[in-house]
Amino acid sequence: MFKFILRYFHDIEIAVESIVSNKLKSMLTALGIIFGVAAVIAMLAIGKGAKQEIMEQMKMVGVNNILINPVIPDKTTSTTEGEKQQKKFSRGLNLLDVEAIKQTLPSVKRISPEISFNSTAMLNGAKYTAKLVGVSNDYFYLYNLPLVGGAFFNSFQEENGIQVCIIGANIRAKFFSKIDPLGQYIKFNGIWLKVIGVLQKTNVSLTGFEEKGVNVYNDNIYIPIQTMLLRYQNRALLNTKLVSEATSMQFFGGGGGPGGGMSRVVVSSSDASSDTETNYNQLDRIVVQVNETEQLQPTTEILSRMLTRRHTGVKDFEITVPELLLKQQQRTKDIFNIVLGAIASISLIVGGIGIMNIMFASVMERIKEIGTRMAIGAKKMDIVVQFLAEAVLISVSGGFIGVFFGVIMAKLIEQLAGIMTIVSFFSVFIAFGVSAAVGVIFGYSPAKRASEKDPIESLRYE
Repeated sequence: MFKFILRYFHDIEIAVESIVSNKLKSMLTALGIIFGVAAVIAMLAIGKGAKQEIMEQMKMVGVNNILINPVIPDKTTSTTEGEKQQKKFSRGLNLLDVEAIKQTLPSVKRISPEISFNSTAMLNGAKYTAKLVGVSNDYFYLYNLPLVGGAFFNSFQEENGIQVCIIGANIRAKFFSKIDPLGQYIKFNGIWLKVIGVLQKTNVSLTGFEEKGVNVYNDNIYIPIQTMLLRYQNRALLNTKLVSEATSMQFFGGGGGPGGGMSRVVVSSSDASSDTETNYNQLDRIVVQVNETEQLQPTTEILSRMLTRRHTGVKDFEITVPELLLKQQQRTKDIFNIVLGAIASISLIVGGIGIMNIMFASVMERIKEIGTRMAIGAKKMDIVVQFLAEAVLISVSGGFIGVFFGVIMAKLIEQLAGIMTIVSFFSVFIAFGVSAAVGVIFGYSPAKRASEKDPIESLRYE
């Protein structure tokens, strides 16, 4: 390559002089390449950022996780009396379901129940709206939630419902910004909880996945599931009473009179019992993790049949696999990025055609120059190198400028649109390499035509 440059250095020098002497024409010629390279880099950056975001989301929703959520009937939805009575006999998602899944399915690696509700955390007069979540220790491994300090729940705390908690990063920043939170107490909904651990802060956006079981971990306070059931809420207790009285009414004929079983339920109903009529599930969610990705689909089918049987034929739950949803989202984004990349690549082709067009025009303008050079001893290869170097230099210069604008465009998209973008060396190399290739491909034909000009005819050309 170095010998080639030395051999044809004078030809390349002539090409550079021609570009410099026609700055405006050269810049306009390079515009297609500039816009094409910038667009390709920006599109590849968007695609890379989307892929990285999906990977981070997959870590947070948990690899190989299956979510079992209760289906809570809407009060406004009209149902038949028979459907209402049938649902009375389902106890909903409960801890017995968790134990049954754990003991029955060998594909299950980890499992955690979950109960949560929003309220206010307080300390020294400061208040902060947060979510209290009752879980088992497996939950933190299911969702890849590492600690930055402290420890997870021990077996004694989990089994006996001890008033301890693990807090998210935002809770720590709000209440314990100046002191070590470990060993301190925080009040949630009137009950004091001892802080034994602090979670690492997460910065990944998961918009649209909260209803599928993905929480804003930084704002959460985690307690053992038994602590939640003993100290805060246990819908199973009231639900058991309702089911028992509904059963009594069926077997003993309790009607609508004052002495009937159903009448007693309505009269004694409080806000809690009213809530239980719509949400009679002890648990708000069960999170199951299987050993291998291949086991997700069969395990989901077995769980569906198993829980339907345990809930006496009532399909009052739904099963979701977040990883599959995210992979589907990734496929959609990949298709979208391919389409955008293809559209951006058209600019490079248009830019190449522009270079070819200008170079053909340049050959026609400089026929006398070509004839003069060939008359004093220049060979056909010298003419080819001269015009090809001119095309490649315009294309490569446009590629450099395009890379600069592409990086700026990617950063602007991230700042203004809130879309994660990652400019990689690979994308810059590809875009720049394509721009150079465009110069060679679309510059060769005009260069070859210039070299084939007859010297005598070229000197006579007016």
